[in-house]
Amino acid sequence: MKRTCEHCEGPMPITARSHAKTCSNRCRMARSRARARKTLPDELTTRDRWVRRAADKRPLTTAGMAASSTNARTWSTYAEASSSGAGVGLGFVLSDVDDVVCIDLDHCLNPLTGRLAPWAAAILRDAGTTYVEVSPSGDGLHIWGRADVRHGRRIRRPDGTAVEIYGTGRYIAMTGRRHGSSPSILADLSAVVSKLTA
Repeated sequence: MKRTCEHCEGPMPITARSHAKTCSNRCRMARSRARARKTLPDELTTRDRWVRRAADKRPLTTAGMAASSTNARTWSTYAEASSSGAGVGLGFVLSDVDDVVCIDLDHCLNPLTGRLAPWAAAILRDAGTTYVEVSPSGDGLHIWGRADVRHGRRIRRPDGTAVEIYGTGRYIAMTGRRHGSSPSILADLSAVVSKLTA
C-alpha cells in the first residue's frame, strides 16, 4: 500500500521513516500550524501578541527580525504570525494588560510513553479544566490560564526539575500540541499559583 503525506496528500518519499506522517519539513510545519489553529483557545488567538520564534528560542517578528516581549510594535496577530515562515514556530507574549498566565513544567513528561511525573500530575489535577500543551522539547508542559502574576517565578524542585510561572514581560513558545484531552479554554489558576508560590 502506497503511503501519502497527511498534509499535501502527495506520495511519501521512499526514504521516509515508517512513523513519518508528512513528505517534507515544509509539510510537517504546515500540518503543525493547521493543527495549532484548531486547538488554541480563542482567549489567545484573538489577542495581537504573537511572535515567531527562532530555533534558539529568540522571539522574531513575522519578517524574521528580532522581536521583544516588552515592545508591542514587534508583535502581530495570530493570523499574521501563523502564516509567516520566519523561524521555526510561534510564540505568545504575556502582558500586564490582562491576566493570562502560563505555568511551565520542565522535564515532567516521558516523550516515548507519555507518562507524566507524579509531581506534575498533581499540579495538572489542581489546575482543573484548562488548556495544556506539550512544550517544544517534548518533555515539558505549558499550563495556560488566568491569574494575577506580575512577577515571574522559577521554583526549583529538589529533584532538579523546575516550575516556572509567568504573567508578564515574557513570551512562551507555542506548539499547539494539546496534552491529553485538555479543552481550548483558559481556567482560573489563582489557587494553583498561590499553592505553588506559598
